[in-house]
Amino acid sequence: MANITRYNPFDELFKDFTKGFWVKPLAFPAETAVEMKIDVKEDDKSYTIRAEIPGAKKEDIKVDVEGNLVSVRADVKQEKEEKKGEKVVYSERSYGMASRSFTLPNEVDASGAKADYKDGLLSLTLPKKANGSGQRIAIS
Repeated sequence: MANITRYNPFDELFKDFTKGFWVKPLAFPAETAVEMKIDVKEDDKSYTIRAEIPGAKKEDIKVDVEGNLVSVRADVKQEKEEKKGEKVVYSERSYGMASRSFTLPNEVDASGAKADYKDGLLSLTLPKKANGSGQRIAIS
């Protein structure tokens, strides 16, 4: 006996197209990037810089000043743990580094710089160098 089947050209065409269509894609948890937000203010004598560095310890923050280049770097460690009684129900850890570098219009006197870190906010006061004032050149 012969088996007769009906040929449908669209079956072969859409067979691979719909393969895996109904499968839910894998979802990866969003990585929390460590970001450092910075505000820079200037007056006649100094620059005031505020940097938000949540989760960093004072010992893990490094500030470098070379001329008018300022670099701020911090190692951030965050640990979260939830317990019910003696059992750990949820535990999460994240480690990372945040860094920002920027140039200021005038050179900075690093010897007179002041830094303070409290509640995740780094405050820097960077005095301008006395001889670092700009000069306008006349074009002839």
